[in-house]
Amino acid sequence: MEVCRGLKGPDLDLILHSPGGSPEATASVVRYLRQKFTHIRVFVPIAAMSAATMWALACDEIVMGKHSQLGPIDPQIVMPQGAFPARAIIRQFERARDECAQDPTSLGAWVPILQQYGPALLQFCEDAQVLARRLVIEWSAQYMFAARDDRAEKAAEVAEYFAAYEEHRSHALGIDRETAQELGLVIRNLEEDQDLQDAVLSVHHATVHTFTGTGARKIVENHLGRAFIQISAQVSMQALLQPPPAV
Repeated sequence: MEVCRGLKGPDLDLILHSPGGSPEATASVVRYLRQKFTHIRVFVPIAAMSAATMWALACDEIVMGKHSQLGPIDPQIVMPQGAFPARAIIRQFERARDECAQDPTSLGAWVPILQQYGPALLQFCEDAQVLARRLVIEWSAQYMFAARDDRAEKAAEVAEYFAAYEEHRSHALGIDRETAQELGLVIRNLEEDQDLQDAVLSVHHATVHTFTGTGARKIVENHLGRAFIQISAQVSMQALLQPPPAV
């Protein structure tokens, strides 16, 4: 809200570089921006992955370079052991069920694995999958594909592709510009305007340099100089080394 204050609109140019995050947080940001701006053009200088891809698909058009990439939107479930794809967890449950039904003696091998999962985890994974698809269908049909007669069908097709764990197999696998264009997304080539490309990449490189050595971990800034910067807490501890007492 601080960074949007003072922007006249109704159009917005957004430079987005992010590994992703929470779909729920993304939904809040998208709702706020779409209430303020009628047309949003998003530039992806390097990568807008996961929830950032969902954000890009909520815009009217995406500008990508040859080096730019979007990413799969299959939900990742954070657990004590790390982050795992929701679909992979569901498939593991299904595999355990099928193997134990065919051979009950295999239950002993599966119990230690399944005991790591909470009782509601399977339902949570299924709900997360539904949410990611629903948001992308809703946003892309309303904005990016608004001019198409088949906007509902195209939005569903795009959401299914980006959310398909079986298709991508890796949450970090990039989806390049050519693939996005073949899917029917409204994609513009960053190289079409050399001056614009230089300006966008200059902003990106300056931001990356700011991350290096400053402790900044999140930057949201506009051309008027208003900024929100989140700094990582850094704690320095110095140990005083003393010689052992004399015996």
